Amino acid sequence: MQGIRKLTDQTFDVAVIGGGIIGAGIARDAALRGLSVALVEKADFGSGTTSGSTRLIHGGLRYLEMYDFGLVRMDLREREILLRIAPHLVKPLEFLIPFYGASLWFRLKMRVGMALYDLLSYDKSLPNHRMLSAAETLSEEPTLRPDGLQGAAAYFDAQVSMPERLCLENILDAESHGAAVASYTEVVDARREGDRVVALQIKSTETGETGELKAKVFLNATGAWCDRVSNRTHGPPKPRLRTTKGIHITCEPMNRKASVLFSPIDGRLFFVIPLLGQCWIGTTDTDFNADPSTVRADGDDVEYLLRSVEPFFPDVRKLAIFSSNAGVRALVRQDGSASSVSRMHKIEETQPGLISVLGGKITGYRAIAEEAVDAACAKLGNRTPGRTDKELLPGALHHETLDLDHTVQRAITQEHCWHLADFLLRRQPSAFADDQGRRQAPQIADIMANVLGWDATERQTELNRYNAEADRALLFRQELAPH
Repeated sequence: MQGIRKLTDQTFDVAVIGGGIIGAGIARDAALRGLSVALVEKADFGSGTTSGSTRLIHGGLRYLEMYDFGLVRMDLREREILLRIAPHLVKPLEFLIPFYGASLWFRLKMRVGMALYDLLSYDKSLPNHRMLSAAETLSEEPTLRPDGLQGAAAYFDAQVSMPERLCLENILDAESHGAAVASYTEVVDARREGDRVVALQIKSTETGETGELKAKVFLNATGAWCDRVSNRTHGPPKPRLRTTKGIHITCEPMNRKASVLFSPIDGRLFFVIPLLGQCWIGTTDTDFNADPSTVRADGDDVEYLLRSVEPFFPDVRKLAIFSSNAGVRALVRQDGSASSVSRMHKIEETQPGLISVLGGKITGYRAIAEEAVDAACAKLGNRTPGRTDKELLPGALHHETLDLDHTVQRAITQEHCWHLADFLLRRQPSAFADDQGRRQAPQIADIMANVLGWDATERQTELNRYNAEADRALLFRQELAPH
């Protein structure tokens, strides 16, 4: 297990709290500018909201209706950059928006929206939208309900099937440029000189080792945990976030194309997407004020998704549901329904020496990270520009397929993989298998035990820990009403 001494033997230019996708992007951006960088994450890299995302890289069609053109344009630009710098992880994906009982006005509005989406992505490599007849729609997606189908709009966005690996590659590239990073290391307190944060008290959650992390500028990129971390650095703050829960379910394969649908229950937009050979349905959007670490899908969440999908894909209830996935969004605090809250981020100095990143979407993580590092550089008097929009992520340069034994060994020796769940959930996509990787788990536990020196008791503890996490994703089954 890694130690924290590498984090406590110098004063860094920048210290990042949070190893999700935005924190990882900040560390990479800062390291590529030549700054000395440290990053701490209290669990595994990418294990929070990053792993609970819808796994799309998209501009967000619904934000056009909210007149959030700046956000849509930024994300469409970032979509193109990610297709270029991470082509091994970010892939084009075509979506259908089927029309049922849609008025002439709605279909005209959709045509205008599609044209505007194309216009705002003027620098794209993806094809423009298409308008399909009912027959053409059924030809491309025969599992849709044919009764009442009027046609569909088809357009392209992109998908990242493993955002955890996108996060990890940012971490690894930051590390290759000199950053000192540590997972399973949490912030427990802060040392201040006056009002200014000058050091963080950190603790390894694995070994109990403690130390002091010193930096000239600190960046809080903890997402849904931001207000909680602020509590530890300068006492109870005014809440700056609104946190909402989003869940997904993984089912047997059902559809060929990704679909954008509007729930007949409340009109919310949601997705039905092919993902890693399965069907991925989500998401919900409900206020969630508890500890983000406790989030899970419950029976009501899953029932909402099934009732929302059924009018479009009538056979959905015949499918086996393999697992669920849940995450907590960090939105800049604002009133209104959860779905109406803007996804635009905000970067502010929440106390002297501490810059906080509030809100943001996974699609825009690179631009958000660049903006945060710009803010840090302004305080450091550093004028070096960012270049993460031009530099390929390491997997795009050295993408290879290894045998399982070598893959596990590399994850441990090169990718900060310390637990069985780290490997099965975030180093490869076992969580999306029909058994959530349970059949493969004993073999992987054997390999990890050999490399990490686990005894029989530690090996069994790791298996129990993984099975408990997998079981948690199935608790909703006990809460669903029979049909």
